[in-house]
Amino acid sequence: MDSSYENVSTDSREESSQDSKMEFSEEEEALIATMYRLIGERWPLIAGRVPGRTAEEIEKYCISRYSSSSE
Repeated sequence: MDSSYENVSTDSREESSQDSKMEFSEEEEALIATMYRLIGERWPLIAGRVPGRTAEEIEKYCISRYSSSSE
């Protein structure tokens, strides 16, 4: 029974780590910006060039990063 209880706490830690995963390194930011300029909103292709990132993470990052600065 204890092991299932531990799994619950592990899951909650994973959820909080997903929030912090939105922090991108300078290298990742530069690569994403370059790829975005070259191919546009083709998130799966961009994510394929950024190890450990999903298309959804890349899209959310770009929307949050560039939507307010483009106004």
